[in-house]
Amino acid sequence: MSKKVSLGVAATVTLIAMAVTFSMTMTVSMNMFNNTVSSVKNKERMYNKLSEVDRYVRANEYFDINDDTLNDTIASGYMLGISDQYARYYSAKAYSERVGLANGRLMGIGVAVVKDPSSGYARIIRVYDNTPATNVGLEVGGFITAIGDTSTRSMSDTAAMTSALLGEEGSTVNIKYLTPLREEQSFEIAHANYTTPSISTVRLMDNGVGYLRIDSFTSGTAVEFRNAVNSLTNQGATSLIFDLRDNSGENLNAALVATDYCVPSGLIAQSQDKGGNVTDLRMSDENEITLPMVCLVNGSTASGAELFANALRKMAGATIVGSTTAGKGVLLSDPQSLSDGSAVVITVGILLDNEGKNWNGTGLPPDVDASLTNDEQSSYYDFTVDNDPQITKAINAISGANGQ
Repeated sequence: MSKKVSLGVAATVTLIAMAVTFSMTMTVSMNMFNNTVSSVKNKERMYNKLSEVDRYVRANEYFDINDDTLNDTIASGYMLGISDQYARYYSAKAYSERVGLANGRLMGIGVAVVKDPSSGYARIIRVYDNTPATNVGLEVGGFITAIGDTSTRSMSDTAAMTSALLGEEGSTVNIKYLTPLREEQSFEIAHANYTTPSISTVRLMDNGVGYLRIDSFTSGTAVEFRNAVNSLTNQGATSLIFDLRDNSGENLNAALVATDYCVPSGLIAQSQDKGGNVTDLRMSDENEITLPMVCLVNGSTASGAELFANALRKMAGATIVGSTTAGKGVLLSDPQSLSDGSAVVITVGILLDNEGKNWNGTGLPPDVDASLTNDEQSSYYDFTVDNDPQITKAINAISGANGQ
């Protein structure tokens, strides 16, 4: 009798388990099905809307339609519509230029420019050695007023100006140039392949302060950074200022390697994906810089440059001087190349410091505020290392740390 009861109970339990398993399987399957159907419906609605717009426009639009421009704009609009402020679409031309910039190699004329807020022209802020620009005598503080037949004043931003100066190696570009003394000149300059250093200034200043201007983090930064720091310490530097202003920090790995060179052993940073999974990005070794350090930052210091400054402050006691940083604490995907040579980049996670904290959207507040006044901001590109008010505050901060 007990065996029959036991067998009956076992059979009942088995049936219940099978029913529960079937129910759970069906629930999961239905959810997956509903999600798939919803996705298909959303895509169908999107395609139908584009198709309706396209039919109407092609039937009635007076002006000619450039399909290449249209396709690029549609793709760009898609990225703007996904609630990810860092998502980007790159046309084939823009992506090719981006790759060149990331590798620190350009086919340009040998200058870095910004759109001058006062004149609207392309202001030269850097002239690289052994380039066509140095050969014709272009100088920092001069202006490129036209590229080809187009006035640089009509160009939308710095990126558009930079792009207009690029071209295939050996080709030429005509520019109109206004010298720092406001003399007008014209040049036909050849595009050349050259390497742009990521560290533009290395200088031993008074009181043993070593100063490094880190413009960007690129594939070549690790070697440049190590050589620059070693050069300064060999010259007798007793403290270091790392100027990270306007450093967008796009090469995260380069920033991590430079950070590792400065901080003691331990976890530098992590990333967290949308599922909550946390991954260690880099553990530093026991080698470190034991000198007092200052990181000089501003509102354009972003991503890997923020990670660098934050890690040096938390792990090596560095002081951050300047103004609150950009607050770009995200992990971006590698560019996803598309069939026509274009590419997309999206956010795939957030960055966390060694304490598991994120600065995305808030930025890093400075320990010593060195925000520029309106007048100082308008003269930002006129300052030199010797008279820059933010560098002066950084020197004062590090001198205090040195007890000077």
